[in-house]
Amino acid sequence: MHYNVIRRVSGLLLGLFSITMLPPVLVSIIYNEQNHQPFVIGFFTIFLCGFLLWLSARHAKEELRTRDGFIIAAVFWLSLGLAGAIPFYVSTIPSLSLTDAIFESISGLTTTGATVISGLDELPKSILFYRQQLQWLGGMGIIVLAVAVLPMLGIGGMQLYKTETPGPVKDSKLTPRITETAKALWEIYAGLTIACTLAYWGAGMSFFDALTHSFSTVSIGGFSTHDASFGFFNNSALNYICISFMLIAGINFALHFKVAHSLSFKHYAGNSELKGYVTIIAVHILIILIALVSYRVFPDINESLEQTLFQVVSFATTSGFTTTDYASWPSFIPVSLIFLSFYGGCAGSTAGGIKVIRILIMFKQLGKEVTHLIHPHSDMPIKLDHHIVPRTVIHSVWAFFSAYILSFGVLMILMMATGLNQVTAFSAVASTLNNLGPGLGDISQTFASIPDPSKWVACLSMLLGRLEIFTLLVLFTPTFWRD
Repeated sequence: MHYNVIRRVSGLLLGLFSITMLPPVLVSIIYNEQNHQPFVIGFFTIFLCGFLLWLSARHAKEELRTRDGFIIAAVFWLSLGLAGAIPFYVSTIPSLSLTDAIFESISGLTTTGATVISGLDELPKSILFYRQQLQWLGGMGIIVLAVAVLPMLGIGGMQLYKTETPGPVKDSKLTPRITETAKALWEIYAGLTIACTLAYWGAGMSFFDALTHSFSTVSIGGFSTHDASFGFFNNSALNYICISFMLIAGINFALHFKVAHSLSFKHYAGNSELKGYVTIIAVHILIILIALVSYRVFPDINESLEQTLFQVVSFATTSGFTTTDYASWPSFIPVSLIFLSFYGGCAGSTAGGIKVIRILIMFKQLGKEVTHLIHPHSDMPIKLDHHIVPRTVIHSVWAFFSAYILSFGVLMILMMATGLNQVTAFSAVASTLNNLGPGLGDISQTFASIPDPSKWVACLSMLLGRLEIFTLLVLFTPTFWRD
């Protein structure tokens, strides 16, 4: 294990993250709020910690190995959550405990969108901007951003990219060099953010709300600058714009890259995962729309359709925006929406959940096993997009699913052990492990009322979900630490 290299890279990454404290300072100055002190303290504290780490190992030149990448990814996301909490903890508005400050920071960076803060409409704009910015940075991952810069400083990045990129196929690259890959992803990500901002602004949002909500829309984070979330605007045009960009952000960014590179939409039409993603959403829209109309939750079909589309897409992509009190709908509908988050978006997107491609592979494997019972001597390879799925990928998918179910069970028991009832504990784990945000029971509005031990379990759950479980679990295996 190259501990010197790990310290050097971690120090550089923390130094890079410290720069993100500066935009909220500018926002504070623009709006004449005199609320820049928490961010100035955050900048110098994080920069100093990063500088000292880098200084202690500045001469380390060894090449990063895969195991080093796992440690850096895990340690950095943990330290990032702690570092990001500094402005929340130092600020007097809102006044948060250390637990709440860390919870809010990790929730933002993991794009979960669960919050312990109420009274958002009265908060300083610098704090509101900072919350949204955390989600935008976390959406594609600070590490993916960093590997586009660090190679220029003589540090390789492929190991980091493999541990950070979501999805079962970890070795695929969009371009031959990881630097080009990371830059391409961020160019698409930034382009979508700009387009979303302009669309919101043109449809009636203030520029501040348009920019900050584009951060949480494209990152599929779900934080809002208002307590009523997206329902605050009560604007159908804005709702449909949000639906569109949530759907786009839930698609594999590698697929977006291929389309942008070839200037052809045929890659969308021929992608099995995208077809599955659209099918899952369409089926749930139909079911929930029929239920809402049958129960006469809304006065007309148009409103029922709009609310159904928004909530289904928001939960399916694990965004977590809401436009209405979905928890008051007939009970099976909120539960269905929570279960919808288990699918998540496509691999390589900013969404959470299990990911659609894994669901497809598991269903194809299930069908193969059923057919094998009837035709025991048949050999039927599993295919996606006319390519045979390697057995190693199939095994990794089932291993991930097993780890996911086991983690969910353990986390739910821990939540109940901290005093939460079954409904709250189940939805809290689903909300955090799937990086969703909204929940049911005592957390239908915020996580503020649950005990501190529950919040720490939720933080662990959010990190497990963001790093797709194995990146953290592998650190607890004896084999990992053997030379």
